[in-house]
This record gives sequence, structure tokens and C-alpha cells, in this order.
Amino acid sequence: MLDNFSPAYFTRMGATYIGDSRELLARLPDSGVNLVITSPPFALQRQKEYGNLEQHEYIDWFLDFARLVHKKLKDDGSFVVDFGGAYRKGVPARSVYNFRVMIRMVDELGFFLAEDFYWFNPSKLPSPIEWVNKRKMRVKDSINTVWWFSKTEWPKSDITKVLVPYSDRMKKLIEDPDKFYTPKVRPSGHDIGEGFAKDNGGAIPSNLLQISNSESNGPYLSGCKAVGIKGHPARFPAKLPEFFIRMLTNPGDWVVDIFSGSNTTGQVAETEGRRWMAFEALPEYVGTSAFRFLDKGMTSEAMRDLYDRIVAGESISIEEYRQQALLALR
Repeated sequence: MLDNFSPAYFTRMGATYIGDSRELLARLPDSGVNLVITSPPFALQRQKEYGNLEQHEYIDWFLDFARLVHKKLKDDGSFVVDFGGAYRKGVPARSVYNFRVMIRMVDELGFFLAEDFYWFNPSKLPSPIEWVNKRKMRVKDSINTVWWFSKTEWPKSDITKVLVPYSDRMKKLIEDPDKFYTPKVRPSGHDIGEGFAKDNGGAIPSNLLQISNSESNGPYLSGCKAVGIKGHPARFPAKLPEFFIRMLTNPGDWVVDIFSGSNTTGQVAETEGRRWMAFEALPEYVGTSAFRFLDKGMTSEAMRDLYDRIVAGESISIEEYRQQALLALR
């Protein structure tokens, strides 16, 4: 999809590019992408090593990217964005930057808010330290807002692709519905008919997604450790992009991450049989993200060589590199 522009590395299903996402998005054909899913640098008061803006600058900055995304999405496409919460500078009062982004996306850019999701990360460390740990005035902030935007009111979506396991009680109800309920209209107005006990293969998920972000020994972090390079400090857990990729796209569709970082999105898209592109401005993060697509038995020397070549500007076929590395072991 990106003509005359070489990727940093590419796989059977996708490719990662180094550069400003605004420039890279501009190169894409209009109305060609099924899903853009990303987690941009958050509007935090304390500067992070991967870069972030002051909250008052952040919204205009992000809308520059969102305006391009709107042009590149197919009519039934979706834009899913993970925003972390933040406090106002120096006081225990919340910033509403993420809500302002959402409102301006709808009012100014023509997006529709298909649904609001909330990612609960039970493994998140207590923060902010000043208000939670030291003064003990606020509880731990463990929720991110995840906005699902669409180009029309009717984006492509299929929740049967993301059903969750039934509760033990629901399993018993399906096995013997007469023992647990009588079909009738409840006081709330809900008509609980006989079909309520039908086994649909799983329960409908809620918009509260409980996903721990506690990766510790996956191929990415193992590769970073093997070559002595620090991993990206703010990584997606794979289950988060997996949920939306399964619900909002079909095999063969195009998935793009415009702030790809360690490229969890690309790895998940590859596994799910989707074509993908990942954009990242920092070559060092792109170099380590390639570890997600290597075999477990890859040597530290091979991973270091791959990293160095990507950072130096080579365009690497991961499949060919894997084959060469395996031949070198024989």
C-alpha cells in the first residue's frame, strides 16, 4: 500500500515503517484501511522517555493524525484509540483531555463514537505517586479510556468473534433451563423468553475489558534482554488489539497502528491473518519490535545483527532473515 517507500522490515502479512505517521498516512490511498488501532503517547505532566506533549498542546497535535485517519478509512472502517488518564499539574484534580479529544473528533472531524470502552488493568502500579502513595488522597488509577470511532453510524462489526466464556451459573441454566427460570416479561420490561437459554457459544462481552499488562517473558522482552536493549516502556497487552481486530475486521483486511512502539498490533494482526502496517518514528523501537517475529531459538548474535541493520536503515525480510539465521546454526 505504501508505494516507493521501503519498510524497515516486512513479513508475509505486513510491514513496519520508520517515520512521522502524518507523512506515512498521507502516502496511503484514501478509503483503503479497515481498522486503525493505536495507543498514542499520553498527555502526561511528567515527561516520558518516549515523548509526550503538555496537555494543552496535545489535543490539536492528535487531531492532525485523526484528520488523516478519517480520509484513509473505508466507509465501514473503525479507529480505536487507547488514552490513559492524567491529573492536572500540581493538584489532585483530573484532566479531561481524553474526553475533549473524543468530543472534538466527533464535532470537528466527522467521526461517530461507535462505543466507549474502558480497559481495566489490574496489574497497573499505583499512580500518581504524590496523591496515591504519599498523601493517600486518591485511589489507584487503573482504567484507560478506549474510544471506538467510526466513519459512519454503521461500521463493520461482529461481536460473535469476541464472545467470552459463560459463567458457571449460565452453563447450568443452559443444561436445565426449567430449573432456573420461567419465561416471562420481567418488571424491568425485558422479555426473557425460551431462547434466553440457547447456547450461542459464549456470552456477549461488556465494554469493560479486564486485561493485565504483565508480559514478562515473551519473545519481545526476551529479545531485548538478550541484546541488552531496554524494551518500550508503554506496551499494549496483546489481548487488547486482539479483541478489536477480531470484532472489527475479517481475515485479509488492512490494520494500521500509527504509534506502533513495540508493534504488538502487527504481531496480533499477523497471527489473526490480517494484512498490517505499523508506523513508528523512533528507529530504536522499530529495531527491537522485529524480535516479535523471530523464532524462539534465535541467537543473541542474530538478534543484535537484525537490530543493528534495521536501525542503520536496511529493509529486512523477516522470513529470509529467519532462514539465513537457521542455516547459520547448522
